[in-house]
Amino acid sequence: MEKEITINFELIPNYAQLSDIEKTLFDKAKIAREQAYAPYSNFLVGCAILLENGEIVTGSNQENAAYPSGLCAERTTIFWTSANYPDVKIKKMLVIGAPKNAANSPAIPPCGACRQSILEYEAKQKEAIEIYFASPSGEVVKTKSIRDLLPFSFDGTFL
Repeated sequence: MEKEITINFELIPNYAQLSDIEKTLFDKAKIAREQAYAPYSNFLVGCAILLENGEIVTGSNQENAAYPSGLCAERTTIFWTSANYPDVKIKKMLVIGAPKNAANSPAIPPCGACRQSILEYEAKQKEAIEIYFASPSGEVVKTKSIRDLLPFSFDGTFL
């Protein structure tokens, strides 16, 4: 029997249509992207997380010559956030990724490992995290939860 899964997402075609907090997250993720350490792939990613207390945490991807020892921006940021704000809920996460010198790049979603890690924090806080992924030029895709990007998800309830 074949079935179909649909996902819900919102396409925000340009930066001007973002809310003030979304613009702030975009700007901070864009700055974090410029601080990425990606000498091997030249694929720069920045991430900004909004916490329920109003704090914004940022991070970027960090590569290593001994692949796969590097870490994506999403996991760098969410792990640091959990270590330093263990009891504060994450409300929003905005990620900007593209090749270093790309003149035009689409909005690029989190990889599978990052999706799984974000799912863990949604489960931990028992609340969805709004996920935004964007291009450096301002195209943004918004989902209400990582589950929209990971419909057949594996979490602690299976253990």
